Amino acid sequence: MTQPTILVTGATGRVGGSVVAQLHAAGVPVRALVRGEADFPEGVRAVRGDLGDPASLGAALEGVDAVFLVWPFLRAEGAAEVIDVIGKHARRVVYLSSAGVGKGEPSDPITAFHTELERLIETSGLEWTALRPTGFASNTLGWAEELRATGAVRAPLPQLARPLIHEADIAAVAVQALTTDTLLGARPLLTGPEPVTQEKQVALIGEAVGRPLRFEEIAPAEAAERMRAAGWPAELVAAVLPAQAAMLDHPEPVNDAVERITGIPARSFRDWAVDHAADFR
Repeated sequence: MTQPTILVTGATGRVGGSVVAQLHAAGVPVRALVRGEADFPEGVRAVRGDLGDPASLGAALEGVDAVFLVWPFLRAEGAAEVIDVIGKHARRVVYLSSAGVGKGEPSDPITAFHTELERLIETSGLEWTALRPTGFASNTLGWAEELRATGAVRAPLPQLARPLIHEADIAAVAVQALTTDTLLGARPLLTGPEPVTQEKQVALIGEAVGRPLRFEEIAPAEAAERMRAAGWPAELVAAVLPAQAAMLDHPEPVNDAVERITGIPARSFRDWAVDHAADFR
């Protein structure tokens, strides 16, 4: 594909926003799908549309060659209609999936909807790539308010180690998939360069912001209650903590896919913490 026009969904999120920025920096015509007002660099066209309303997507897709698709819902209802609309305009979709897909029958709602989205895309007739990252480093932004207020994170499993991935690395792979043919029909597993425990993640954030931060372990039952109080759906609360505990005995794999695909080694969690220090100050 030469200078395609690309529509990025989830454009105001961490990964989608990085995809927009990297495409724009590379001189690729890019549109950002938004539901409301949003600021983007000059030259990035923001277009209104809502993945929850497939009929609203036609104008945004007019003249588009490829779509970066981030599914914002916990269920796949409506996805078939969205993919059908995309297929009437674009020829390629790059889907932000999950490392949990492909490991047998899904046991949690997140893996279940990603599995169904991948199936729908692969049978749509579109060119496709499904990116399967491990945990996002940006998920630790959920600690930011507590760290600013108390200097501590209260959570279970301090020794849970995960190869969290920088959103910019996911985006760099997505740009390759959107603008070249090298990843057609691929489902690359994308990881950070090394596992880092939750306790160490907090310490590295502390180093980045220039003050000591600490991890205070609590029981899973207390963590579940805190998640419910924060508005987490019950089905997610029931799935996330057991899945994390299982990783203690069955850790996520680590690979060099980011470097093999982009030519640049994956950024470390330390790098991520430095890049996002302002979010924790």
